[in-house]
Amino acid sequence: MTLPFFVYGTLRPGEVNHDLFLHGRTRSEAPARLDDTVLYAGPGYPYAVEEPGGGDTVTGELITALPESYGALLTELDRLEDYVPGDPRSLYVRVERKVVRVSDGAAVRAWVYVAGPGVAARLRAGGTRILGGDWRGRE
Repeated sequence: MTLPFFVYGTLRPGEVNHDLFLHGRTRSEAPARLDDTVLYAGPGYPYAVEEPGGGDTVTGELITALPESYGALLTELDRLEDYVPGDPRSLYVRVERKVVRVSDGAAVRAWVYVAGPGVAARLRAGGTRILGGDWRGRE
């Protein structure tokens, strides 16, 4: 399934991993948001933790990869996010979610890397929330 990616941290335009992984490999990049999610500070990067009905809105970008780059990019992003399908120890889990494109309010299905189960539990218990849900606005 080829879905766009919703990125909210170091993969956003202007951030360190955007140039390393996405530069020249995208068809479009558009501001978007993910609702019912809380953003937490990690060691140099953020974690999105889903909180259905009680979360904030996380600000990010909807990234559509060039078709010829998609397969390799998916593999590279899974590796970057330390995601191994079916492994509960993964730092992040890649999930399909609806995100809202800011320009027109359209709900778009996209891949989102959210905190893995163990990480999410630790963050809920004592993590540092990024108020306003925008990694760029962190203090």
